[in-house]
Order: sequence, then C-alpha cells, then structure tokens
Amino acid sequence: MDDTNRTADLVELHALCARYMALTSQFVQDRWLEVFTPDAEYNAFGTPFTLERFPALLEAAPRGQFIGNMPVVDFDPDDAAVAAGMQHFVFIDQTTHAMRLGWYRDEYRRTADGWRIHRRTTTFMRKHGGFDSGVQHDPLAPAG
Repeated sequence: MDDTNRTADLVELHALCARYMALTSQFVQDRWLEVFTPDAEYNAFGTPFTLERFPALLEAAPRGQFIGNMPVVDFDPDDAAVAAGMQHFVFIDQTTHAMRLGWYRDEYRRTADGWRIHRRTTTFMRKHGGFDSGVQHDPLAPAG
C-alpha cells in the first residue's frame, strides 16, 4: 500500500473514532451505529455486547462528554482491510463533572461503506494506579 492510501486510511480512522466520541456524547442513537460493523462487539465492564444491544447500552449510560485522542493505528501487513488501534479517552459526567479515564482497544475493518469499528474494549485507569475493565455486570439486565 502506498503512503497516499495509508494516509487516507489514517485520516478516515481518526474521523471514525472522533465521530464515535461526538455521537456518544450527544446521544445520537440513530447514527451511533454507523461507526460499527454489523457484527460488532463492544466490551464494557468485562461484558460483551452485540450491535443490537448498543442503543439500550447507550441509553443506560450517564450523560456527559467524551474526549479522546486520535487513535494509534497498526495496519495488518497481510490484510489491507484490517487494522487495530488504541485510543485514550476521558469521560466527564455532565451533572457531577466526575471523570473516568481510560482507553479503547479496537479492531477495525474496511467495509463497502469505509472503515468501521469491529471490536471495542474499554480499560479504565483507576485512582489507585491500576487498570481494569470495571466491575463485570450487564447494565441492561433487570435489577435484582
């Protein structure tokens, strides 16, 4: 792959991750799914979620602002339609201004509609200096 195509792919992937942050912060559910492949998996709090559960997961999340850096992207040398990335983020709760720090580990796939997130896994940076995926739970499960 030549440098021009690689640069275009990086720009598209950076825009994709920025769009995720903007749509998530603004709770734009009808467009939020555009950033994912149809068979995507989002792993939050140690629990994997499939695409059909994403709108409810977003609805259950606290309101606030996601701010992320451009992802660091590694392209698969054997498959031009596959890449992996890591994107650090900060989430600021709208009502309390409490922050969550962490990063996403991503797998990207090039589709007929452009690059999309195929898998996204969240890791949180804790005040005690450790890292984890949060307390495993399903925020969409009935309370009880």
